[in-house]
Amino acid sequence: MGYSMTVTDNVFENLRLELRRGCLTLAVLAQLRQEHYGYTLRKALAERGLEIDESTLYPLLRRLEAQGLLASEWREEDKRNKRFYHLSGDGQRIFGQLIEEWQAINASINSIL
Repeated sequence: MGYSMTVTDNVFENLRLELRRGCLTLAVLAQLRQEHYGYTLRKALAERGLEIDESTLYPLLRRLEAQGLLASEWREEDKRNKRFYHLSGDGQRIFGQLIEEWQAINASINSIL
């Protein structure tokens, strides 16, 4: 029985991470309608109940920027250089499309549940 629980727990954790991955992308895009640097972005998401590790956030930001959805610039603040991120024009357009898709999926899932 111990083995079964481990397998079940592992399956649940993998599915949870898969579900969370897409949600995190949407949440990060939503939060970056206003400019943030990494720490303030993590803090804003956490205040809304969505914790994200630095080891997840920074690769996600780099990927979204490489896809053209984010723009960033280095600036000095409090005598430290910080990279500030915000949605690009393409990012704003695609974010709008993703919101529509999210709402449609959410409505369908809610009706199924």
